[in-house]
Amino acid sequence: MTESDTNLRARLVDVGVALVAAEGAEALTLREIARRTGVSHGAPRRHFPTHLELLSAIARRGFTDLAGEVETTLAETAEATARERIAALARTYLRFALEHPGMYELMFRHDVLESGHLGLRGTSLPLFGLFADLVGQVSPGADARRTAGALWAALHGLAQLWRWGSLQLATGEQEFAPLLDTVLNAHLGPRDGER
Repeated sequence: MTESDTNLRARLVDVGVALVAAEGAEALTLREIARRTGVSHGAPRRHFPTHLELLSAIARRGFTDLAGEVETTLAETAEATARERIAALARTYLRFALEHPGMYELMFRHDVLESGHLGLRGTSLPLFGLFADLVGQVSPGADARRTAGALWAALHGLAQLWRWGSLQLATGEQEFAPLLDTVLNAHLGPRDGER
């Protein structure tokens, strides 16, 4: 692959990332990405033979960004308990979801992405594995992957319903922190000293 091919491939992904941020996942068509990149509508197919491969490359960028935020959170909470680290990671996850709604939506659409292609699973599954390991430390007798999955589903629902304004309307809450505490207590039990 020549340098110009490599540059075009990166530009296509960059344009896709900007497009999903501005207009959401539904705007990510090959034709629109090509138009905004300034190439013919067939040019992306030289680098991404299918639309799904291009979407996967764009989603991979989102997982890379989320992984960077997770690494920062883990470094900042290195001395914290496993439960405190889970709470910090949950806040990081929710902030990412609320600040990057189009990318967030795309990243978790494994039904439409080529998840096994371009290492997408290799980028997303370690994040879940880390979460499950921490859950196992908090609840050693529980099935950590199942509990982490249920907690993740609750976080995903919290992010979506918060973004749509549904939770604010239903609960009267103006910040998601109290709801997050309730979700964590429901899946991990109350913090030490709480009931």
